[in-house]
Parts: sequence; structure tokens; C-alpha cells
Amino acid sequence: MELAEQEIALGEVTLRRFRGEADFPEFFRVIEESLEHLRPWMPWVAEHSGAKTTAFLAERPELWESGRDFTYAILLDGAIVGACGLFRREDTEANGREIGYWLHPAATGRGIATRTARALAEQAFRLPGVDFVEIVHDPANLASAAVPARLGFTEYRRRPAEAVAPAETGEEQIWRLRRG
Repeated sequence: MELAEQEIALGEVTLRRFRGEADFPEFFRVIEESLEHLRPWMPWVAEHSGAKTTAFLAERPELWESGRDFTYAILLDGAIVGACGLFRREDTEANGREIGYWLHPAATGRGIATRTARALAEQAFRLPGVDFVEIVHDPANLASAAVPARLGFTEYRRRPAEAVAPAETGEEQIWRLRRG
């Protein structure tokens, strides 16, 4: 049984399951070009390397097949401009999933993150037993906060979190959308 669509067409934007090593050159370049844009909010940027990107891409098939993590390349007119995922953390309730996303700075401000999150939420509610979807971010990351607000998510709660990226405040803002 296929749990999630491998490709989701959203007009000029496509979410496509990663293709392992075949995606490495383009994906690595997009990350490299996005480092300064991502550094304030994404802790993994501090350890970014070719080896880490290779390992990330190598882990995707097993995580996909397990139903735990559906990670997509975000393509704009066929070119990778970011990544997104629909996943379940170990501390996430069994009936919930989380959405994450990031974009190359040249792809921001076009509604791509909003369309991506909407598509992933729709995908989540097609999965058996999923009753809610969350978007979690640092409250100081106003661009990330705008996405769930536009999509009708409600602020569910805030919780303390270790500040591991330079701009993080030590708090997480959690938005939740329930199956409607």
C-alpha cells in the first residue's frame, strides 16, 4: 500500500520524493546557496557537509517505506528550491504528524511554503489514523509563523526548547490543524 503520493503537482511547484544520489548535486548546491538564509533557524546548518547531505538522502527511502517520514524536494519549474516533509517525531502522538519546510532565499515570498504546507496537510489527512497536523517553529521566525496562520492552523501551545540555532529564543510555537 502506497502511504503518500510520490509526486504532488501544484502548478509550477512540484513536491517530489527525493531520488537519492541522483538529487545530490542540485540539492547540495541549493543548500550551499541557502546557508546564510537558513542559519538563524535551522540547527543542522552548523554541521552541513557533503557527507551529511549524502547521509540525509540515503536515509530517505527507509523512512518513507516505514511511513515515518515523507520527505520531498520542492521544485519550482523543475528545479529544486528547497525541501519539505511530513513526519512523526518520537514524542508526537500516534494520531498526529508534523510538517517542516525550507526554501532557497530566491524562492521565498511567492507563496511556495504555503502551498507546500497545504498539500502536506492534505496528504497527512489521507494517512490512516491521522487526526491532526502541526507546524512547529521558533516564535521569532515570523516568516514560518505566517504559513500556518494563512492556512487556518490555530496556535496550540508554546513550550520551552533548547536554543540551538543562532536566532532561536528557547521556545517553540506549535500550530495545529485538526481533520475537518
